[in-house]
Amino acid sequence: MTRKLVMIRHAKSSWANLLQSDFERPLNERGKKEAPEMGAVLKEKGFIPDIIISSKSKRTRQTAKKIASALGYDFEKVVWDDRLYHCIPSVFEEIIYEMPEHIGSLFIIAHNPGITEFVNHLSPHFSIENMPTCGVVGVSFESAEWNEFPIVNKNVILYEYPAKP
Repeated sequence: MTRKLVMIRHAKSSWANLLQSDFERPLNERGKKEAPEMGAVLKEKGFIPDIIISSKSKRTRQTAKKIASALGYDFEKVVWDDRLYHCIPSVFEEIIYEMPEHIGSLFIIAHNPGITEFVNHLSPHFSIENMPTCGVVGVSFESAEWNEFPIVNKNVILYEYPAKP
């Protein structure tokens, strides 16, 4: 079965309130504009999730809502996972391993630096210095089950970010 994994960094967040905890930082105006635009790009390119899993931070929740809406994905079906808040790359792998066999397309919305580290290990032919806010990296691969993810060849088929030239 051809599977797709789409990694999304949350949209641009606000630093206006320095007393606010990192977890509760919301999107700024730019982030509120760019998240639905990236959702539209994903839809236009044919990337539709079977499941969206997101960090529970305010900015990732807001990003998930805007992207889900642009994709026509029911926001109530988004899965919130505490492990994704500023996680290390191995946490992404844990979540991927847990996917049931019937899921063909998985979207994960999370944070840097873990997301940049993770996408840089997806393929020897792909490397970025930093995943931009609201940046998206998608890979496809052939496997019977998600737990085969680390041993299968993955093809980077998508790298998009707001204002990409």
